[in-house]
Amino acid sequence: MNVLSTDLAPDMAALMERMAREDGPQPDPTTLPPTEGRALAEAGNRRWNVDMPEMAERAEAFVPTDPALGSARTRLLVLVPPGAREGAILFVHGGGFAFCSPETHERCARVLAAETGLPVVLPDYRLAPEHPFPAGLLDVVATWRGLFQATRALGLRKGPLVLAGDSAGAGLCLSALLHEAGRRQADAALLFYGVYAADFETEAYRTFADGPGLTRGKMQRYWDFYLKDEAARADPLASPALAGEAALRALPPLHLMAAGVDPLLGDSLDLERRLQALGRPERLEIVPGVVHGFLQMTNELPQAREALGRAAQFVRGLI
Repeated sequence: MNVLSTDLAPDMAALMERMAREDGPQPDPTTLPPTEGRALAEAGNRRWNVDMPEMAERAEAFVPTDPALGSARTRLLVLVPPGAREGAILFVHGGGFAFCSPETHERCARVLAAETGLPVVLPDYRLAPEHPFPAGLLDVVATWRGLFQATRALGLRKGPLVLAGDSAGAGLCLSALLHEAGRRQADAALLFYGVYAADFETEAYRTFADGPGLTRGKMQRYWDFYLKDEAARADPLASPALAGEAALRALPPLHLMAAGVDPLLGDSLDLERRLQALGRPERLEIVPGVVHGFLQMTNELPQAREALGRAAQFVRGLI
């Protein structure tokens, strides 16, 4: 069955039309110098980070440099919901490996914290192109290893650890799980419309090459920022969908979700097919009629709130 459709849901279409009226013509941030592209991404995400759920605490912590690993000192944004449970969600923001920050994804993370009862921690990992692969991944791994130690003074208690991420952040989560194979495994992962490989000829890339929203050209430039050497992209730590069967079979429970109108839909479909072939239970949830990045829009878009609610339900069912 063909799951690809360019039809936008009415709520999504109305929201995109309103954004176009309010913002006017915008340059493609991937064609700007990185600092300018990041400033544009930060400004564009401000509209989503309003009327945020109340937290018992919002604070910062730091994971120190790990010279043996190759990670840098990493700032953490820590969101603790009222009556927080033991454990935490490590939420890795997206942005094409090059843009965005913990703050651009704060409302999304707060909703997840409020609905799961778990503290959510967002690492401010190093960004490409100044810090290409594997810099950002190593910062995520270091955060995973040192999360509870770094946040102990804020009252976080060891318990279930869930990785979560959107877009490039989902890819970094999956790569981190592969990197840490053989160590203490995470209890689960929430993977939202992830970047799992650099195959720009999938049916989804062809169907949604020009958007709406994310385009094939933007993703090609993001990959050039992150790892320009095309041959090196075959490394499973860069393209986790290429991991071996044993590595995929050993992953913790995964909640897979994708946007229906998104060139990255093919990445999620291909990952689901590989997992199904191994007999794993995961089934991809495709949210129809919404564009890449829609989970940022929880203050405006019912589909975003509902999708995060289902992800939270998955976590609650495990813990």
